[in-house]
Amino acid sequence: MARDPAVNLTQGAYEQLRADLLACRILPGSRLKIQELCARLSVSLGAIREALSRLTSEGLVVAEPQRGFRAAPISQEDLQDLTRVRIEIEGLCLRRAIAVGDVDWESRLVAALHRLSRTPERAAADPARSSDEWAEAHAAFHVALADGCDSPWLLKLRSQLYDQSERYRRLSVPLTTEKRNIGAEHQGIVDAALARDADKAVALLSAHLGATTRILLTANLEVERQREMAE
Repeated sequence: MARDPAVNLTQGAYEQLRADLLACRILPGSRLKIQELCARLSVSLGAIREALSRLTSEGLVVAEPQRGFRAAPISQEDLQDLTRVRIEIEGLCLRRAIAVGDVDWESRLVAALHRLSRTPERAAADPARSSDEWAEAHAAFHVALADGCDSPWLLKLRSQLYDQSERYRRLSVPLTTEKRNIGAEHQGIVDAALARDADKAVALLSAHLGATTRILLTANLEVERQREMAE
């Protein structure tokens, strides 16, 4: 049975807006004007409202009474809290995957790492920006890392936290001044996971996740220092 065209349009609007929010093409905190979104995505008012409602339930959009919708804001406090919780949940998923994951899980993990390692990290047209292809491969790698876990609730929480963290990761890319070998970080985590060394794998994963937070917090402190010097 053919799918209702209106449903396809609504789903398409949701997916496009979600991708724009995660990639920070729609900046955190910016107002989402429904009529402009209708025109840009060539869909109805109802389709945009439904998409925004779904994104609100995911925490990517904030509904403000009498004022409409806004991309969810970010803050240092939110980043620090998000990172702490994500490290805990990702660590639990990885420990469980190492404990019960089978050879199929190992195969998926190796394949995801191979794909990621062969995908250029930066956008060709804008080297300061993470490429969408790499972001997709990176997300798939972290899914593969955890999907040996046999807890649907842990995996659901992990997915939600990953999406929230992705906005911060995208913002951190042009701010990175330190030399960071992300490929080596990923390889080290996989090597430890395949060796079934849960303590080492989780420690490496925690350091990997914490690096983005450190980059953003350091950059923010530098901006504040320069502002104080200018005053």
